[in-house]
Amino acid sequence: MELGLIGLGKMGFNMAERLKLAGHKVVGFDFNKEATAKLTQTGSLGVNSLEDLVKNLSAPRAIWIMVPSGDPVDQTIAKLEALLEKGDTIIDGGNSNYKDTQRRHAEVTNKGLEYVDCGTSGGVWGLKEGYSLMIGGDKAPVERLRPIFEALAPSPTEGWGHVGPSGAGHFVKMVHNGIEYGLMQAYAEGFSIMKAKEPLGLDLTQISHIWQKGSVVRSWLLDLTAAALDNNPTLAGLEAWVPDSGEGRWTVTEAIDLNISAPVITESLIRRLRSREENNFTDRMISIMRGAFGGHDVKKA
Repeated sequence: MELGLIGLGKMGFNMAERLKLAGHKVVGFDFNKEATAKLTQTGSLGVNSLEDLVKNLSAPRAIWIMVPSGDPVDQTIAKLEALLEKGDTIIDGGNSNYKDTQRRHAEVTNKGLEYVDCGTSGGVWGLKEGYSLMIGGDKAPVERLRPIFEALAPSPTEGWGHVGPSGAGHFVKMVHNGIEYGLMQAYAEGFSIMKAKEPLGLDLTQISHIWQKGSVVRSWLLDLTAAALDNNPTLAGLEAWVPDSGEGRWTVTEAIDLNISAPVITESLIRRLRSREENNFTDRMISIMRGAFGGHDVKKA
């Protein structure tokens, strides 16, 4: 089967490679000409314009977008709409807000095109391990694209599924990332507690490997943590600055709108925001209040 791929970052490039290994034709476009040249060198076809991307695919075409959420997705769709034909399918495999996805689905299908949203998890390890695919959209295009999903997933029958109508794939991926926030926060806090217990001289790298086998807290995130500690046991040279992709925020907003208590995900998001505050004003306010009402010492900078 043929697939057009827009966005040849690390994840997009690995997806192209996995599809090629499964016998599918991939035509890729990226504004980075070095990336498109590299794609051609590895056996797929890299092109330098959307026009060439469309020309090198047979109808009905399928084009997978892997670009940042928001306006870049809208701009890419607008350009594609002028080039595609009725029955062609656009797949948004990025981290779009599901409400934007539902709007785009309505707009695109009104023009005779198909629109599928695919929450994609697996990161840089997807080439080796396969990708977890959470797919939303109309049944017909999803079924037509089944060979693509089967090739990208860990196996043809595992790790992927059509979870619901338009927006469902990105909604499930949003919640998936919210859960990921909470898991990462729990691991980070646990290892911090052990590190602080200095009299015991705990080897965090050793403990991470012990937990990998048989423990109820074993997971792929723990595997990645263990590998990271192997390379840098003291986390030397790293800053305590943690970004977020936006999906944690969206998950918390949805929880509030649905009257669902989600304290772990919410607090993990707040901790990420707090990590970016140099000389945290909130904590300084608390310190000065404690000094005012209780006479507690205030640490000076």
